[in-house]
Amino acid sequence: MVQVTPTLRRDLLRAGAAFTAGGTFVTGCGTTGTATAASPATTPTPTSLPPSASPTRLPFQVTHGPRTTASVALTFHGQGDPALADRLLATAEQHGAHLTVLAVGSWLDAYPAMARRVLDGGHDLGNHTQRHVSINAMAEADARKEITDCAERLRRLTGSIGSWFRPSRAPTASPLVARLAAEAGYPHVLSYDVDSLDYTRPGASAITRKVLAEVTGGSVVSMHFGYPDTVAALPAVLQELHRRGLRAVTTTELLS
Repeated sequence: MVQVTPTLRRDLLRAGAAFTAGGTFVTGCGTTGTATAASPATTPTPTSLPPSASPTRLPFQVTHGPRTTASVALTFHGQGDPALADRLLATAEQHGAHLTVLAVGSWLDAYPAMARRVLDGGHDLGNHTQRHVSINAMAEADARKEITDCAERLRRLTGSIGSWFRPSRAPTASPLVARLAAEAGYPHVLSYDVDSLDYTRPGASAITRKVLAEVTGGSVVSMHFGYPDTVAALPAVLQELHRRGLRAVTTTELLS
C-alpha cells in the first residue's frame, strides 16, 4: 500500500476538496445515496488515469487504469455467502487471475477467515465500509466511523488497513467522504468504469455480455460476491479476456 506521508496527506485533502458532491447516484449496490457536502466552485478533478501516470500521481478518485495496458481489474464488493465467495476466488485462481475484494466490515466480523483467504490467494483486499450503508448521505462522525471501523477490522485480521477504499452505495465519494478516507490512511478512492449490474440478478449470460461489451484495457469492473450468477459468469468472462489478450490483475498491479 502507498504510504501516506504528511505532505501526501495534505495534497490528498486538497484534492478531495476539489470533487463536487453529486446529486442522487445510481449505485453499484442497487440503491441510491445523496451526497450531503456542499459542491465547491472549482472544477472536479478528473477521475480517469492518464496513460503516463505513475502510482504517486494517480487522481485521488480512480475510475480506470491506463488504456495502453493489456490488463483489467475485476473488483468485488465483499459480502454474502462465504461459500460462493470461495468458489469465485478459486475459479479466478484456476484461470491465473487475481481480483480486488473491497470487504464490508460486518462481513469480516461474521467470516473473519475470509480476509486471509483473499490475501493468501494473491488478491487485493480493501475497505468497503463497516455496514454497507449510504455513506455519502451520513454526518461526518458517522461516515468516519464507517471507514475507520472497517479499517480496524482489516488491520486486526491482516496487519494492514487494506490497499483501497470504495464508498458504499455510491460509485464515487463525496468531498467529505474523500477527506475522511484520506485521513484514515487511504491514498485513493477506487471507483470503476464498467458496472456488471450483477446485483440485479440478470443471469450469468447477461452479466458476461454486459462486462465484455464495455471492458477495455485499463478497465476497473464492479462485481459482487454473494450472487451465484456472478460465479457462473466468471469463467466465460476470463476466457474471453484471455482471447482478447487482456489479463485480470489486482488493482495494485493495474495501477503500478
